[in-house]
Amino acid sequence: MKITQQKQVGVGIIGSQFIANIHAEALKTVADAVIVAVMSPNEAHVKTFAEQHQIPNWFTDIDAFLALDDIDMVILGAPNYLHCEIAVKIAKAKKHVVVEKPLCLNLEEADLMIETCKENKVKLMYAEELCFTPKYVRLKALLDEGALGYPVLFKQSEKHDGPHADHFYDVEKSGGGVMMDMGCHAIQFFRWLNPNASIVSVYAQMQTSVHKDKTIGDDNSVLILEFSNGVTAIAEESWIKKGGMDDKAEIHGSEGVAYADVLQGNSILTYSEKGIGYAVEKAGNTKGWSFTMYEELWNYGFPQEMAHFVDCVKNDRTPLVTGEDGKAVLEVLFAAYASAGEGKKIKLPFKTDAKKPYVLWKK
Repeated sequence: MKITQQKQVGVGIIGSQFIANIHAEALKTVADAVIVAVMSPNEAHVKTFAEQHQIPNWFTDIDAFLALDDIDMVILGAPNYLHCEIAVKIAKAKKHVVVEKPLCLNLEEADLMIETCKENKVKLMYAEELCFTPKYVRLKALLDEGALGYPVLFKQSEKHDGPHADHFYDVEKSGGGVMMDMGCHAIQFFRWLNPNASIVSVYAQMQTSVHKDKTIGDDNSVLILEFSNGVTAIAEESWIKKGGMDDKAEIHGSEGVAYADVLQGNSILTYSEKGIGYAVEKAGNTKGWSFTMYEELWNYGFPQEMAHFVDCVKNDRTPLVTGEDGKAVLEVLFAAYASAGEGKKIKLPFKTDAKKPYVLWKK
């Protein structure tokens, strides 16, 4: 389905909490998009959300929401265990689908989502903002132009003190812990940096170290990937880091090295005896020294990501990050949990009928 050049892409949002707010704020910067509706089963939340973002239509019933003709594309920000069911509904309603990470809970669900979108001739787009984060886009450009020589080692880390909602701690709803929640970013980031090579092996170390009262999932994990062209990639993921979000990456090449820090390099070093209202995501205490962000969503890449997806719908372009990418990330996540469970390197491709990644670690 191609949208006429004159028409804005009508966007519907599913969800009314943290990530839905990010999507709404990002979409406000996209001239070709207009948010026409929001849906959430919580009436109080969805009504407040619609008022906050001046959205003309709000729904608690998904079928009524999807029946709205003005919606061309739906952004799905529901908990992980609902991704497949809702994405299939969206596709059957002939709307394009944007799914927040991770794509879904297992590979069977991933195949169903991909096939249903193909059958209904709609795009399945995977929301991985690291591929749009300005500092990381520049980092990749350094590698692509040959400034660093050929790649040898990639590193990426994302760390904070825990997720925004309780459903992330419930492995039956989320599928796993911090590796499922944030390791998916690193995996696609590495695949994006190294697009002409495949991942051939996965090794992971996982532990539940601090949040034992909340989850049996991993809250501190390390992942090592080997690519077919000899590149090694290391991801560090943590829910135990105090003081606000860390998001960093490194590329080590044969002729150079580059370091990128998404947040601190774009922040204002601030000292306050009483603390400030908001510094950066996950900063629980802002008394004393803190790194105060500006244009936070832009620095993460959310507006650029939404602009790209809207352009793909309006002009029938191929998304940078697709449902197939989401499935490839999910395969690596399953292999990572299997590696942590078996204490050994896992070769790809990795076949499994497990319904959730965490069971391969906790079996």
